[in-house]
Amino acid sequence: MSTKQLYRSKTNKIIAGICGGIGEYTNVDPTIIRVFAVFLIIITGVVPGLLTYFIAMFIIPEKSDVTKEE
Repeated sequence: MSTKQLYRSKTNKIIAGICGGIGEYTNVDPTIIRVFAVFLIIITGVVPGLLTYFIAMFIIPEKSDVTKEE
């Protein structure tokens, strides 16, 4: 049985791969995730949104070659 896990994307990333990883996890285009993330960062205030992204960079592990699903 394979469980789905959230990872930072190594291939679909602009800064740290957070939005790319969320897009891969949810099967949604990462561009839509990025637009939504920018919208949320602007609406909630820049500092809380960027702080959340910065923390996610350290909490969400990067996908390694060993855990690659085929």
